[in-house]
Amino acid sequence: MQMTAYLFFDGNCAEAMHYYERALGGKIEMSMTQADDPTAAAQTPPDSPARIIHARLDFAGGVLMASDWMAGHAYPGMSGFALSLAYTTVADAKKIFDVLADGGTVTMPFEETFWVEAFGMLTDRFGTRWMVNGGKAKV
Repeated sequence: MQMTAYLFFDGNCAEAMHYYERALGGKIEMSMTQADDPTAAAQTPPDSPARIIHARLDFAGGVLMASDWMAGHAYPGMSGFALSLAYTTVADAKKIFDVLADGGTVTMPFEETFWVEAFGMLTDRFGTRWMVNGGKAKV
C-alpha cells in the first residue's frame, strides 16, 4: 500500500508542479491539460484549456499528484493539511526548507526541536503547507 498526496490548485498547477520538480529534485512523469483530453474537448470551457487535469511528480521521497480545480467552480483553497518531508541530515532538510520558503511564509522557523535535530514549517508561494524534519530523531 502507498499513500500519495493529491493537491488542487487554482489555475497554476503547471507552475507549481514545475517548481516542486526543481525543489524536490524529481521528474514530472505525466501532465495533461484539459485541451489534451480527447474525451473532454466538447466540455472544456473556452477559458480553461491550459488547466491541468492531472499531473504526477516522482521524486526520491515519493510521489506528488495534482490538478487545477474545476473551472467555473469556487476554489476552496488549501487548508487542514501539511505535506511532511523528512531528511536524514539537517543540511539537506535546511536546503529544501529554504527553497520552499522562498516567496512563501515561514510559520515556524527551522530550528532544533525535542523530537528531531531540526524542524520547520512554512506555506509556500502556492499555498501548500510543508513540515520539514532533518537529522536524527530524539524520541
